[in-house]
Amino acid sequence: MASHPQASSYTAAPPRGIFNLAWGVVATFLSAVWTMICAIGAAVAAILNKPRAVTAITRAWGRGIIAVCGIKVEIEGLENLTGLKSYILVANHKSFFDIFASSAFMPGNPRFVAKKELLKIPIVGYAMQKGGHIIIDRDAGGREIRKAIQIIRSGLDVCVFAEGHRYNDNVVHEFNDGAAWLAILSKLPAVPMSISGSGRFYPRGAIFVTPGLTMRMVIGKPISTEGMRSADRTELTRRLEDAVRATFTPEV
Repeated sequence: MASHPQASSYTAAPPRGIFNLAWGVVATFLSAVWTMICAIGAAVAAILNKPRAVTAITRAWGRGIIAVCGIKVEIEGLENLTGLKSYILVANHKSFFDIFASSAFMPGNPRFVAKKELLKIPIVGYAMQKGGHIIIDRDAGGREIRKAIQIIRSGLDVCVFAEGHRYNDNVVHEFNDGAAWLAILSKLPAVPMSISGSGRFYPRGAIFVTPGLTMRMVIGKPISTEGMRSADRTELTRRLEDAVRATFTPEV
């Protein structure tokens, strides 16, 4: 695995005046309400077997939150997804806004790999379970893997945050090999994507967002998994991690 840079803190967000603080509180509340509304819609669409409707609702969910929080999302490399029927998007993870922005702006039918603990969130957990997202349950063993491959091969695109969870420092951490394994088993291209800046305005553990700031997403060239075997997942993981590190920007 590539050498890891020394951890550094995010550059402090601009001092928060009364207006900015109030905006953050109101935006966070409205985002929570919008999440519940969209989760109900996505759950109903999933029950009716309308995956395109699930995607449309999820996209509206992400864009609505980004808009109300005044977050500017800079995206580079969308052309690297052109012509791909389905793909495994592999990214680092700093904030819930990584999910909002990926839902809002990634083409195709994006779904996410999530921990089973999210199923405990009322409505949201149900919508995720029924909407084609891949829920990781280590106790389920091979059954869960087979279900994941079935979801991927149904024509959905899957985003995996390969570090395992959100980090509050300003570096890319070592990737787990689960994303590479899914790509190899499904025979889909693995696409690296770096996400920078989102931890500055909504880090792990934050209650209210700091609105009006910028995040940056850089999509790299897809890596074909044709001819790869399970034993190749370590090498593929290294390539994906290196590609994300190469375009990660500590200062946004």
